[in-house]
This record gives sequence, structure tokens and C-alpha cells, in this order.
Amino acid sequence: MTSPAKADKAPLGEREMIVLMAMLMSLQAFGIDAMLPALGEIATEMSAGGNDRQLVIGAYFLGSGIGAFFPGAFADRFGRRPVLAVGLAAYVFLSLACAMVTNYDLLLALRLTQGLACAGLSVVPAAIVRDKVGGDRMARLMSLIMMTFLMVPILAPAIGHVIMKLAGWRAIFGGMAVIGVLVGTWAWIRLPETLQEENRQDIKVSTILRNMGSALFNRGSIGYVVGSALVFGSLFGFLNSSQQLISETFGMGDYFPLIFGSAVVGMVAANFTNSRIVEKFGARRVSHAALLGLILIGITQYWSASQPDQPLYQFIILMSLSMAMLGFIGANFGSIAMQPFVHIAGAASSAQTALRMSTGAILGAAIGNMYDGTSRPLAISMLSCALFALAIVLFSERGKLFRRRVTSADNDPGLKNTSA
Repeated sequence: MTSPAKADKAPLGEREMIVLMAMLMSLQAFGIDAMLPALGEIATEMSAGGNDRQLVIGAYFLGSGIGAFFPGAFADRFGRRPVLAVGLAAYVFLSLACAMVTNYDLLLALRLTQGLACAGLSVVPAAIVRDKVGGDRMARLMSLIMMTFLMVPILAPAIGHVIMKLAGWRAIFGGMAVIGVLVGTWAWIRLPETLQEENRQDIKVSTILRNMGSALFNRGSIGYVVGSALVFGSLFGFLNSSQQLISETFGMGDYFPLIFGSAVVGMVAANFTNSRIVEKFGARRVSHAALLGLILIGITQYWSASQPDQPLYQFIILMSLSMAMLGFIGANFGSIAMQPFVHIAGAASSAQTALRMSTGAILGAAIGNMYDGTSRPLAISMLSCALFALAIVLFSERGKLFRRRVTSADNDPGLKNTSA
């Protein structure tokens, strides 16, 4: 993937780009969600007690967060395609390594390494989209990408469950490797280089630190980076503890893939809706309303979780509604945060993704570790994260929500509509 797609090929259209970016990002999601039904068997086979089984997920999250600091700078210097190639190769190789391991500590080390090495699969797609569009158009495309991407969390637990029943949990890692090869082949054939020559950056520590500092310490952006880290940290907490919640708290382990998928449906619907409305109403207005909605749902979740015998239907409905609000928040917060950085999109995506993933991974692990046989710790955490996210967004917006801003044309050359 070190050279652009052949000139005699039909150019990559918007629909194909959406699906391809979603598939690249979904490799990370599949590596997490397909493992969820197998956590119990992994824990039994490798003698991992209590909540330690969650570390199979948490180690990958943490590795992805730390690793995200690095690929953006290389993508800004050498291009998007080479960085994707390295991430895809590492994904395939380390998936196969995880399939053969027999020691739990070594499995966790490999999962951490896999997250580190494959972080570019989360960082580079956002930079590619920012290379092409900005403002509310970027938010619309990212919503469509997220909508397609989210089919993986819905289907992955069921796929993992079937693979595990047919061939054991190790075969899930083999499935990851096969999917990595297929998506990598598609990207190698069809994906052109999107980095413009005039936007190439030097590989110098001072340049990298300056670019990353710009991406993190811009007041208009930082609230949206930290805000999304907080709300998605609570989502990671749900992912970490979902197998225990559904299997142990509600006693529905045999239906885990169905219940987990039904909770994610709300996020898919939200991203589809967002793609239709964001250019009309603006990313700020839509995401601010969703954040307030998440707080109200969080209050209701806490009330429901505090009941002596919480009904499963309430848990599913409220989680699906929370996921829907996260669907409106995710693509919009990410697009707003990236808006000022068209000339350093790779470094900005790296720094922002690293902060989001690292913070989210630590929060998610802490929330998952608080699992006490009920959904109360999760409900308290989701509400608290949403409230803190509102506070930091208010900082970025100087105390005023629902304003629609129009960026300078210099930040989005060639595009007429860059409002956010």
C-alpha cells in the first residue's frame, strides 16, 4: 500500500469510501465485540477470576489509546496508505498469535500490543475524511461511516458466539485475521493517497509536539475531545461489563448476542438520522441536544437500576436510548474537534483519538471493575460522565450552547458549506 491506487481504476466514490472507512475502523470493533461471548470460557480455561476477564477487552482499549499518539505524525509525513498497511499487517499477525497463546498474562500482553500496533486503523480514516471534506459535511459523512461501522458491534457478538460454539474461542482470533486480510486487500486495490503534498509534515519531535499541542490545546476543540472521551468511557464500561451484566445479573447468557445487539440498534438509528439532519441544523446544535438528552436518560437509568429487582426490558430500553444519544454525539463531537486542523489532520486525529481512547479505556476499566452484580455502578458512571462532559463543552463554547458557527474558508478550501 505504498503507492496510490492505479490511475486506470474508477475513482473511489463517496459510497465506497464510506463503507471502506467503516470496514477499516470496524476491525477494531470486531476485535473487541466478537470476544465478548467468549470471556467466560477464556476465564475458565485460563483461570482468570472475578472481573479479571474484562482485561481481555480493557488491554486492547488501553493499547489503542496509547498507540493512537503515533500513527498520525507518520500519516502526515509518509501518507495515509503506508500507515494503514502497517496497522493491517499487525492486526492479522497478532490475531493469529492470540489464537495460539496458552497463558492468560501473555494473552493480555498480546492484546495490549495489538491495540498499540493497530491504532492507525482508528486514527487514519478520520484523517482521510478530513482530507476531503470539513464542517457539517464531515459530520454527515462520519455519521454514515459510523452507521455502517456499527453494524459490526450488532453482529460481532453473534458471529463470535457461533464461531466459539463450532470451533472454540481461539477460532475467533482466526476469524479476525481472515477479515483483516479481506479488508486490507480491498484498501490496497481501491484506496488512493489523500494526503496533499503541501500538507506533508516533517518527522521532527518539535513539529510533532507542536502539531499535537495545537490539536489538544485549542479551546474550541478540547471540550469536544474530552467530552467524547468521558461519554465513550462510560460506553467502554458497558462493553467491559456487558457479558457479566447480561449473563449474571439478568441470567440471559444464552441470549447475549441478541440483547447486546438490541442495545446498539439505537446508535445505528441515531447516526442515520444525524446524517440526514446535521447539515440543516449544525453539528453543535444536534450534539448539544443529545448531550442534554443523555443526562436525562442517565437520571432515569439510575432510578431504574436502584430498584430491588430491575426488569431486563427497562435496562435494554434505557441502554438503547443512551446509545442513541451517543450516536448523535460521537460523529459530531469528532468533526467539531477536527475542524480547525485541515493542514495537520493526521497529527490532530492521532492526538485527539489517543486522548479519547486512553481516557475512555481507563474509565471503562474502572467502571467495569465496579461491577457488583447490579447495573447501578454503570448507571451512576454514565450519568456522572455526561455531566462532566457538559461542563467541559460549556468551557469550549464559553458558556453558550446551540450556537452554529461558520469556519474560515482557509480551513476548508473548495467547500461551500462549512458550518458546524
